Amino acid sequence: MIGPDIKSVFPMENIRSLCFLKNVVVNSNIEIGDYTYYDDPNNPLGFEKNVLYHFDFIGDKLKIGKFCAIASNAKFIMNGANHNTNSFTTFPFGAFGGDWEAGLENLSGGFKGDTVIGNDVWIGYNATIMPGVNIGNGAIIATNAVVTKDVPSYSIVGGNPAKLMRYRFDEETIDILNTMKWWEWDIEKITESIPVLTSNNTNALRELIKT
Repeated sequence: MIGPDIKSVFPMENIRSLCFLKNVVVNSNIEIGDYTYYDDPNNPLGFEKNVLYHFDFIGDKLKIGKFCAIASNAKFIMNGANHNTNSFTTFPFGAFGGDWEAGLENLSGGFKGDTVIGNDVWIGYNATIMPGVNIGNGAIIATNAVVTKDVPSYSIVGGNPAKLMRYRFDEETIDILNTMKWWEWDIEKITESIPVLTSNNTNALRELIKT
C-alpha cells in the first residue's frame, strides 16, 4: 500500500476525529476530491451539517478539490441563504407556500454560482465561506475568517471580511505549482515526491517538474 487507503473513512489508525470526506458525503451537489479530510473531534461524519442553506431546488454545488485540510466548524454558506434585499421586505413569504405563494417570484436574493475550493487548500477552524466564492489552489483560510470574495492561489487570507495577508511564495514558484498540478499525479509519483513537496526548496521543485 502507498499511503493511506483512499477508500477508508478513517485513514489514521485509532483516530476517529478525522475522515476522508469523499467516503462520507452523500449529497450529489457536494463534490469532494481524493484525500481531502475533515477534522472534527465532535463529529467528523457530520460535515454536511456545515453546508448551510443548500437547497436542491436551487441547484448550486459545493466543489472541493484534492488534498484539502478542513478544520472543525468550517462552514459553507450556499445560495439558499440569499434573501431579496431589493424588495421592501427581506422576509421570504413565498417559501412558506399556501396563500403566501405570491412571494415566490421575488423570493431569491440572487444566484452567485457554485462555491469552488481548489486543491491543497487549508481551511482553518470556524472559517466561513460565503456563496459563489472561488478559492485558489494552495490557499490558506485563517481561523474565524469570513470569506466573501475570491481568494488567489497560494495566498493567506484572514479577518471579517477576509483580506489578503500575504502570498505564500513568489510569483514564479506559484506559477510552477499551478502548472505542475502535483495533486493530479498518480499516487506513486506523489509518494516519491513527498520530500520535495514538504520542503520549500525551489530548485528541487524545478527539478521535480522535469521528471
